[in-house]
Amino acid sequence: MKYIAFLLLTLTTFFANAQQFTISGLVKFNAAPATGATVSLQPLNRQASCAPDGIFVFEALPPGSYEIIANYGGAKKYRQQVNLENQNVILHIVLTSSDATLNEITVTDKNEQVAGNLRQVEGMAIYAGKKTEVININNINANLATNNSRQVYSRIAGLNIWEYDGGGLQLGIGGRGLNPSRVSNFNTRQNGYDISADALGYPESYYTPPIEAVDKIEIIRGAASLQYGTQFGGLINFQLKKGIVDKPISFLSRQTGGSFGFYNSFNSLGGTFKKLNYYTYYQYKKGDSWRPNSHFEQHAAYAHLDYALTQKLKVTGEYTYMHYLAQQPGGLTDADFAADASQSVRARNWFRVNWNLASLSFDYRFSDRTKINWRSYALRAGREALGILSYINRPDPGGERDLLADTYKNYGSEIRLLHRYDLVKGQPSTFLAGVRLYRGLTLRHQGDADASTGPKFNFVPTEPNTSGYRFPGTNAAVFAENIFQLNDKWSITPGVRLEYISTKANGYYYQTMRFVPDVKVKEQKENNRSFALAGIGSSYDLRKGVELYANISQNYRSINFNDLRVVNANARVDSLLKDEMGYTADGGIRGKLNDWLYYDVSLFYLRYNDRIGSVFTKDQDNMVYRLRTNVADSRNAGFESLIEADLLKAITGGRSRYKFSVYTNFSAIDARYIQTEESAIQGKRVEFVPPTLFRTGLSFGDNRFNLTYQYSYVARQYSDATNAEFTPTAVDGTVPGYQVMDFSASYQWKWLGIFGSVNNLANAKYFTRRADGYPGPGIIPSDPRGYYLTLQVKF
Repeated sequence: MKYIAFLLLTLTTFFANAQQFTISGLVKFNAAPATGATVSLQPLNRQASCAPDGIFVFEALPPGSYEIIANYGGAKKYRQQVNLENQNVILHIVLTSSDATLNEITVTDKNEQVAGNLRQVEGMAIYAGKKTEVININNINANLATNNSRQVYSRIAGLNIWEYDGGGLQLGIGGRGLNPSRVSNFNTRQNGYDISADALGYPESYYTPPIEAVDKIEIIRGAASLQYGTQFGGLINFQLKKGIVDKPISFLSRQTGGSFGFYNSFNSLGGTFKKLNYYTYYQYKKGDSWRPNSHFEQHAAYAHLDYALTQKLKVTGEYTYMHYLAQQPGGLTDADFAADASQSVRARNWFRVNWNLASLSFDYRFSDRTKINWRSYALRAGREALGILSYINRPDPGGERDLLADTYKNYGSEIRLLHRYDLVKGQPSTFLAGVRLYRGLTLRHQGDADASTGPKFNFVPTEPNTSGYRFPGTNAAVFAENIFQLNDKWSITPGVRLEYISTKANGYYYQTMRFVPDVKVKEQKENNRSFALAGIGSSYDLRKGVELYANISQNYRSINFNDLRVVNANARVDSLLKDEMGYTADGGIRGKLNDWLYYDVSLFYLRYNDRIGSVFTKDQDNMVYRLRTNVADSRNAGFESLIEADLLKAITGGRSRYKFSVYTNFSAIDARYIQTEESAIQGKRVEFVPPTLFRTGLSFGDNRFNLTYQYSYVARQYSDATNAEFTPTAVDGTVPGYQVMDFSASYQWKWLGIFGSVNNLANAKYFTRRADGYPGPGIIPSDPRGYYLTLQVKF
């Protein structure tokens, strides 16, 4: 049984796809397992004690050079240098009491793929039986300077992508038929902690890490609700880079110029000095876009420090800063878009974001089987939207503009305990438990502002004359999951999460009167609720490298009180709005074939009760507007697939120095409203859900150069629950299907790299969204053909 355990460990390591790696192995003394042998890992100063079967594991290691030292009784001390370079390492160590020279055996698994999936246990989390996806940024050939989402997320099935701007200031993606607005239907994190504006009251992400600083992007679908929170979409976690282990200092600089006045400067510094690992970057970008009134400028910085206080205790501190100012050209009507998509009919709209995010975490290893992580973070941030929100089919009326100003003050702390044990002899099971405490406060004010054209974010008068609110929120959660490894092939993973949520609103708004001055109305609201979420998943290894997986988990999404009193002529909110509940089920098959083919094919079903959506309606003055309300229950069912193959590796058996890879990413989704009292909605398609999404690409190159072509097709979709084809305001209507092609090329030689891309190769004219507020309202045109060139130096 001990050899079966070692084989399982070997297979798990061999097929790992994540960019944090593992050094593991089997230690023997005189042909018997060296139970209790001490294995040290330098320069990290970590230590492991061999289990009864002689196995040791060092997890979550960044690439670099390490030294393994093994000690056991009177045996000769064993030393070995190990290099981690896009690979996991497995050692078979034989200790003897003689002076004989030992032969070293190293097994490696090179990971050259862009996409993959997470292992059953990764760091301080459990992913067994879940639909997981990983994007390895180091292996992708794309326009990283602009955070081009179409290219970066090309291997993730079922994603609808909104294209806000040409600079990649904000990310807008939605999975399996959920609203893409600022990733609001995902729990969005960086290095494991929240980065959204307010995880309870306003889960939108105005900050997106520069892709040039990202090591990998982890995506876990609806089953992530048990470990990370209640969002239907699941989790997106940006794992940022760390300093290289075997160098005290390394420097990288990337300078990018492109179409429409685009310029990006990204510079990073990192390394390891004794027990200290550090990484920091600074980014500056600006551009004018291809439409008038579209200038933007952004500054971003980040610092990471982790220090091994002892062999068992490590402390990590991080700080993130981001600030940008963007002029927004506004939306267009259907007629204006058809006539000239490059025009702008708004010259006084501005948007400003300021982000300050700090985190502190402690990692402690009680033993190789038990470890704990305590992570806390604080956010001090704000965003201000200034301009004209009136219908886009009317000219700017002049005069004072509307200002919507938010301030976010959030605290969060989460502690996790992970323990491995043998339920069945030789079959390691894993238990995970955690506690999360969160306190958020959003200050929101709306009113008239300066009547000029510039970015003057001041209320006139001083007290906002539309509304002013405090939105405090409190969340406490306890969660647990357990992998029951029943045999060497089959595991079952149940889980549960207990939630307490308290959201409050305290402030005032001005009620518009028809024949008398507006009346100031004070308002207080409080909503406290407790509930439990449950789920269960299963994984079965059919054969070497082939896994069947399935999962069903409950989901929950609380209403956003801080959105109830926004005054917007294009949209209104139902005062009786309530929370949404439902569940997600998915299952599929994934794996590798002979190290040249990776695939993940799955089905999913998402049930959404009391879904909040938009209904196209009219008020008492016969004015058309969108009502945000609990429109109906809905169900989304679909098929997702990703297939990526290196054809040259298949043909030559891995003997070719070149790589010719092909991938296809296809999803088909049927999303309908069901069980509704609104006859106009019954059976209608859910908004923001293209029934077909298809992305495919080719990549050819070797270690120095790479050429990549990508084709994307997104089918026709609707922007509201009534499936309106057209409205004069352009807020509601169809989003026609579109096709886009991209081309990228790169060449790297020693310390020098040159990267180029042509986005929207065929210069397609299209749009991805209709906005009811900023940055519209109306149609937001997507970028035409653009050219970008990056020069990189690395030391």
